[in-house]
Amino acid sequence: MKYKYEMHCHTKMVSQCGQMEPKDIIDTYKYSGYSGLVVTEHYSPLTFGLNSYYKPQRLIDFYLSSYYEMKKYETDDFSVMFGMELRHYATGADYLIYGVDPEWLKKQGNLLAKFEKQIYKMMHAEGYLVFQAHPFRPYILRCNPKYIDGIEIYNGKCDEKTNNKALKWAEKTGKLMVSGSDFHEGAQLARGGIITEKPIKNNADLLEVLRSQNFEMIKT
Repeated sequence: MKYKYEMHCHTKMVSQCGQMEPKDIIDTYKYSGYSGLVVTEHYSPLTFGLNSYYKPQRLIDFYLSSYYEMKKYETDDFSVMFGMELRHYATGADYLIYGVDPEWLKKQGNLLAKFEKQIYKMMHAEGYLVFQAHPFRPYILRCNPKYIDGIEIYNGKCDEKTNNKALKWAEKTGKLMVSGSDFHEGAQLARGGIITEKPIKNNADLLEVLRSQNFEMIKT
């Protein structure tokens, strides 16, 4: 048996650009044959507001709310994992971070004010993985490959040419690879993700699979 997992997903509940509520997302992914997903809401000034620099944790409970809502609908055959899509102040690079413990995140203060080298060190100290999302999308800056573990080589909102550039960059730099739908609305449902031979039940399982690269990419 094989298992499908969405690796890049946003909800209407937290991400301003999201169009669907958590329960509806769970229902539609189950119907599409997925076995789970990683919630990767935007951890960015768009979510927290520009004045969040002075009130770093002001909205952290709000940020985590969609993950906790989705967990209510988790079942034995559908897993919900917590991740992040981080963008710092005044930058144009997005980072998908996998394996993050929500309780750890609550204690970290304002991550928007920490930049790629600091973030990389923080995440590695906890055993988390940092991937650059859609690195060749227009207006996105590519980060220093020294400070990432992997690259999103397929993004469901990018065209083939853009995704191929990401793949070549990952091959050149020797980074880990991942695929994600970048789900915001119904039209982006199940456009990406990974297919595994073993079920992923939690973030520990997820990190093991990502490090092993023992999976198939979903590219639709």
